[in-house]
Amino acid sequence: MQEFFQLPVFGVFISILAFAGGRELRKKFNYVLLNPVLLAILFIISFLLIFNIDFEDYNRGGKFISFFLGPSVVALGVFFYEKYEEVKQNLKVFLLSVAVGGVSGILTIIIFLLLLKIPDFIIQSLAAKSVTTPFAIEITKLTGGIPEITAGIVIAVGIFGNAFGPFILKKLGIKSKIAIGTALGTAAHGIGTARAFEESKLAGVYSGLAMCVNGIITALFTPYLLQLFLGSFS
Repeated sequence: MQEFFQLPVFGVFISILAFAGGRELRKKFNYVLLNPVLLAILFIISFLLIFNIDFEDYNRGGKFISFFLGPSVVALGVFFYEKYEEVKQNLKVFLLSVAVGGVSGILTIIIFLLLLKIPDFIIQSLAAKSVTTPFAIEITKLTGGIPEITAGIVIAVGIFGNAFGPFILKKLGIKSKIAIGTALGTAAHGIGTARAFEESKLAGVYSGLAMCVNGIITALFTPYLLQLFLGSFS
């Protein structure tokens, strides 16, 4: 059995099994906290701890799944192409909304953590919390944070947005699928985009595009905003 755990296929198999099991539980009980991604993470961690399996053994296969994060983002371009004419009509308002949401998200977390006197390396690790993992990790490396912290927070933000985002937006009286998709993509990246596609294809398209645009905005502005605020408060 230990030999199987060390094979690359083990990481792929356990990841797919965990996520599929999480989806089935969500379908059966339809409870907001039964998020497939969260359940998969908890199952994999528990399995590794119970059977005393090193993370490196799991990651021999798990890294192949991680590799497809980038291509999956690019693949969203297919849906954008299908809805291009519709998106083009709202492009200016859309870009302005994502820019305001992206920059305010960075500023909010930086200022909040500075007021709490949190160490700089934590602030540098959390500033890119709202963009998809490949973007966030590279931004954190650039700003001097710790990528492992960033990855964990990015996943947590995505799960929160996936689970509660549509509920919060609808409670605020927001019913437009375009607005819901844009908000989820800007604030909750890929995991939020998966939830947006459950709302509608149009919401998913706007969410995927918002995720990509916010990734670019965050990559451009985060280092400068961190330098400005950390320098001012030091």
